[in-house]
Amino acid sequence: MEFTYIVPLVLLCITFSCFDLLRRRRGSPAKAPGPYPFPIIGNILQLGPKPHQSLTNLSKIHGPLMHLKLGSIHAIVVSSPEIAREILQRHDQSFPGRMATAATKALRHHLSSVACLPAGSQWRLLRRLCREEMFSPQRLDAGRQLRRRNLQKLLGYVEKCCADRRPVDVNEAAFVTSLNLISNTLFSIDFAEYGEGSSQELKGVVHGLMRVLGSFNVADYFPIVGVFDPQRVKRDAGRYMGRLMEVFDSIIDRRKESPEKKDDLLEALISREKESELSRNDIKHLLLDLFVAGTDTTSGTVEWVMTELMRNPNILSMAKSELQNILGRNKALLEESDISKLPYLQATVKETFRYHPPGPFISRKKDGDKAEIGGHVVPGNAVVLINIWAIGRDSRIWENPDEFEPERFLKGDVVDVKGQDFELIPFGAGRRICPGQALAHRMVHAMVGALVHNFDWEVENDGMRGGEVDVSEKFGLSLQKALPLKAMPIKLYDTTT
Repeated sequence: MEFTYIVPLVLLCITFSCFDLLRRRRGSPAKAPGPYPFPIIGNILQLGPKPHQSLTNLSKIHGPLMHLKLGSIHAIVVSSPEIAREILQRHDQSFPGRMATAATKALRHHLSSVACLPAGSQWRLLRRLCREEMFSPQRLDAGRQLRRRNLQKLLGYVEKCCADRRPVDVNEAAFVTSLNLISNTLFSIDFAEYGEGSSQELKGVVHGLMRVLGSFNVADYFPIVGVFDPQRVKRDAGRYMGRLMEVFDSIIDRRKESPEKKDDLLEALISREKESELSRNDIKHLLLDLFVAGTDTTSGTVEWVMTELMRNPNILSMAKSELQNILGRNKALLEESDISKLPYLQATVKETFRYHPPGPFISRKKDGDKAEIGGHVVPGNAVVLINIWAIGRDSRIWENPDEFEPERFLKGDVVDVKGQDFELIPFGAGRRICPGQALAHRMVHAMVGALVHNFDWEVENDGMRGGEVDVSEKFGLSLQKALPLKAMPIKLYDTTT
């Protein structure tokens, strides 16, 4: 009886092997290699709590183009700049959008979001509005005084902490600064204040939305359970989005009733609504995108830069000396025109983008047709994850990749972060490159420069000063520190200038 089952099975295996051999001899592309998937769940258990690290380790075994089965989803993981260029530049039109998750489907956000829409006419309109009304060189230059005021408030808060002898939560301070910068650019108002007792609701809503957008949700990989929303991800995302939409509605209503005209993005969007280019729903979802994209990643990067500077006193000393040479003792704020005069500070920020990229993955989704990339088949509708964390730690690209060395960006060919050098693409590349990269570049350098130039810093761990700096990571929408950086500022100069 057993023999009758074994013979057909052996014949079936031989047949498939022959077909595979014939296909290879004919030069047909094969499926990308990858770890063996378990039934039903596929390779989900191999992701672990830090997928960027576990997928980096798997790519060392299976190669820079790797196939995984995540529940019902085919995923292609890319870990080399050459293949990343092929996908994001040469075959960009074949990867037009991103995977819609349960969180992004809350309030049907994925149908209006510039981050989720495929590259069609509506997506192009929204991108053009962002580029022309918010991120153009003229708009950025016009907003310098606004950003300067935000930096003055940041320094005032740090100075108060210094006077009160209490530590600064660097991420929280940078988050409030970024949040108010975005809210002022959009609406000409502050959304939050520094300190635990001030204006916490909206700050908490934005934090909560980012947390839920970056959380692992089993329903994203097993659509059959999505109806039940077992982890309440869609429910929570809808609650946070709904609260922000209420705020946006209130602000829009007040603006329409006011005779005063503001020079901000909302004024431009309302004029587009009057011309029937955009609906109010389109406007609110675009504003939501800008809040999500413009706060968490910027504040996280500032925290990582400060973390590495405090871990490496020699690098901190070099950065401080450069700032003192350019700014002197009588100038507290780093002007944006000074950034080009500070090559070591720029190199330190670049090294942070390499070592701690804001988002460890660039995500794309293949259209309905399969394609050949890197000599392998990418199935239709597959999700592509470009592991820029792995690229930044690749010893074939970087010398001493596990060391934090800003000096690497001061010698040889200049590597930039504008999407042309694929070994360093923290803002992405191709048509879907982050439109706000120029603003982020200005804000990160200005915040770090102000904090480093005006204060010395001592780490505080568990209430004890002079402790070691923790560098463990927490995976989410952006790559954050697992433990917040809390440090005691020591005033050096008058920060009122």
